[in-house]
Amino acid sequence: MKPEFHYTCINCGQVFPAQEVIYRCPDCARNDKAGEPPLGMLKTLYDYRAIRAGQTPEQSLKMLVQERFLPLLPIRRAQSLGYLKTGDTPLYTLHALDGKPTGCELLLKDDSQNPTFSFKDRASVLVSAFARERNISTLVTASTGNAGSSLAGICAAQGQQAVILVPATAPAAKLTQILMYGARLIPVDANYDTAFDLSIRLTEEFGWYNRNTAYNPLTIEGKKTVSFEIAIQTGLRLPDRVFVPCGDGVILAGVYKGFEDLLSLGIISHIPVIVAVQATMSDNLVRNFGCAEFECIPATTLADSISVDIPRNFHMARQYYQQYQGETMVVEEEEILNASRILSRNSGIFTEPAAATAFAGFLKMKRQGGILPNTRNLILLTGSGLKDLQAVQPELNIPQPVYPDAAHVLKFLNTLS
Repeated sequence: MKPEFHYTCINCGQVFPAQEVIYRCPDCARNDKAGEPPLGMLKTLYDYRAIRAGQTPEQSLKMLVQERFLPLLPIRRAQSLGYLKTGDTPLYTLHALDGKPTGCELLLKDDSQNPTFSFKDRASVLVSAFARERNISTLVTASTGNAGSSLAGICAAQGQQAVILVPATAPAAKLTQILMYGARLIPVDANYDTAFDLSIRLTEEFGWYNRNTAYNPLTIEGKKTVSFEIAIQTGLRLPDRVFVPCGDGVILAGVYKGFEDLLSLGIISHIPVIVAVQATMSDNLVRNFGCAEFECIPATTLADSISVDIPRNFHMARQYYQQYQGETMVVEEEEILNASRILSRNSGIFTEPAAATAFAGFLKMKRQGGILPNTRNLILLTGSGLKDLQAVQPELNIPQPVYPDAAHVLKFLNTLS
């Protein structure tokens, strides 16, 4: 029999049973203040002793792999996850940058290989599976693009209806995905935060299941699976640092939660240093980690997937960051675009600006002398560059056509050197 799980409020510690559909602690949610991150986020916890059941750490890890991590997921059957191959994304080692050794062991976890080309699929597939086991047919989310296209694609495969609310400024490529998957797309003449609040009102009015990041606790449970895979793919030789792009703090919390689950089972002995990387033009998460009072500066970064005014998972992300001595890094817009170019031409992986932000954080730390030669450093690449072609257009110079003969081609090539 599958061990049960329960939810615990990160603010007051109140426990909620797994049987009910719940998003946040209702008591703490009543204390929300305008302009500040919400309270009452829920952490999903398991009976780790029952899961171990006398097994050695090696046996526990083997069992988790064989069962597709089911003992550490809030669903009853692995079959509920559907047939799309979500997760188990490749881990690459990059040995050189622009012809020079990287100066350390550099690992790239490429989550653009998920079904809708985004890390968000890890959350969407679990939320969809949870709804499927409860015969819920309509799911809703607010999104700047990636979460919406992810939920739309997963729901298309699962025979569910997706309702996606997006700011009218969302990138066209992501809106195209949403429409092609057959979801109901609702552009909102407002920002993401307004779309988020509207999706919650629709959830309450129509009974739809809400996938919102930093609202539905299962989004963290889906995203944590990347940490399981990192542990497996590195043979439990964990990286010294994991660089994570951050917006609302859910990916950061998910990475921590996955390693924390493995720590609770005795499979690993420590959690890597997690580096939360944000754009300088959208640093409301990390800038406030050490502050007594939250201050919001409107986000304007080109990395739309991590452009967040009020990080809704701020309190959980900060708890993890403080408990496990995390690190932070902020990078400029030009550093993000430069990192995207460097990564593309050296690895063959074209990432969207939000994902390139993590790599930019690594490059900046390396320039500052913070990366030692004998360390292992992993970059979490969360989405394909094809998701947002517009952001990199200013950096490109598409050549004019040449006359189709060898002499003109040679002349053209000489202009490039």
